Amino acid sequence: MLDIRLIRERPDWVETRLASRGKGYGLGDLHRLEQQKREVQSESERLQAERNSASKEIGGRKQRGEETSELLQHLTLLKQRQSQLEQTLLQHEEALQQELLRLPNLPDESVPAGIDENSNVEIKRWGTPTTFDFTPKPHWEIGEALGILDFSAGALLAGSRFTVLRGAGARLSRALIQFMLDLHTTAHGYQEILPPFMANGACLLGTGQLPKFAEELFATRDDAYYLIPTAEVPLTNLVRERILDDSLLPMRMTAWTPCFRREAGSAGQDTRGLIRQHQFDKVELVWITRPEESMAALEQLTCDAESVLEALELPYRRIELCSGDLGFSAAKTYDLEVWLPAQGRYREISSCSTTGDFQARRMKSRFRRPGAERPELVHTLNGSGVAVGRTLVAILENGQQADGSVVIPKVLRPWMGGLERLQ
Repeated sequence: MLDIRLIRERPDWVETRLASRGKGYGLGDLHRLEQQKREVQSESERLQAERNSASKEIGGRKQRGEETSELLQHLTLLKQRQSQLEQTLLQHEEALQQELLRLPNLPDESVPAGIDENSNVEIKRWGTPTTFDFTPKPHWEIGEALGILDFSAGALLAGSRFTVLRGAGARLSRALIQFMLDLHTTAHGYQEILPPFMANGACLLGTGQLPKFAEELFATRDDAYYLIPTAEVPLTNLVRERILDDSLLPMRMTAWTPCFRREAGSAGQDTRGLIRQHQFDKVELVWITRPEESMAALEQLTCDAESVLEALELPYRRIELCSGDLGFSAAKTYDLEVWLPAQGRYREISSCSTTGDFQARRMKSRFRRPGAERPELVHTLNGSGVAVGRTLVAILENGQQADGSVVIPKVLRPWMGGLERLQ
């Protein structure tokens, strides 16, 4: 959530930063609500002063033995009127809050300008795109031929965009999860968390999925719970409504969870295979930092995600998203895109972002520096470290052989019981 004081003090600058996202986010309604709120607040304060004065006058008259009935009647009317104003004030505050929740984060000034993905900037490439002396197959054909991906069974059990992994496919997915968690906890210093796979509305409000993305969430029928769309939600909310001691920062957490998304608006895109599923596994990385450390933390978090792809010897590139392609809560984002030979292009496998204090303000998450009188908002960061299903896709397509087998990356073989190939 944006700082209302910043909007008051620098409205033109805020509007310019919002406009850089390429969509209309006018502040007119917010300014109108703020003005109405101030007017009601001012009137309420005036009535309170009048009530205080009337109460004092009533006390004086009683001491002097004078008539007070008229003043008491006036005081009752003032109290009723002030009660009405307080209700109106609450309504204005709620409307103002909803207007603030509607606004996305401000792109950091270092973010390249642009309205869509065509203005994203390639930062680097690692590895050489895999080539073959035969026509490479897409991962769904490879997986079905090996008997490890069963799309028909997924559709039977749950519907479209669900898949059953069998045998070595299920083991490969599990091996990837274990490999990533072990790498992040032992080499990168993250604390492993196993959170609930459901969250309440306050958590999704805190990280920015609500209210904007309500239609993309899977909600339970009888209780106010949601299946988590990413482990970012529970991990980041571990510091919700807390004042952290400075010594705890930076906090670095990682978790494997299944993730659930309706993929609203993606009809017709990636209808085959594992790229867009309603349920998928992901290993998430979350940082909680001091404000001055968040940009350096973003670089490190992104490098931690990249190390997974490098260890698996999967060619990838890093892309910096332009202002118009940023996610709702992000102030700055790097996407990692892995090479998929069958498509002949790079596809997103991780998105690493700093949200600044945007999520922290929604969550009321703060920290206190040594000797400081007041606490400050923390900065929060998140990134995939990385998406398990898409990594499995990349292994199948980059490791495929002419005979239909798939070479397992060397670093992953200990988690596969020494297995070198899927065949």
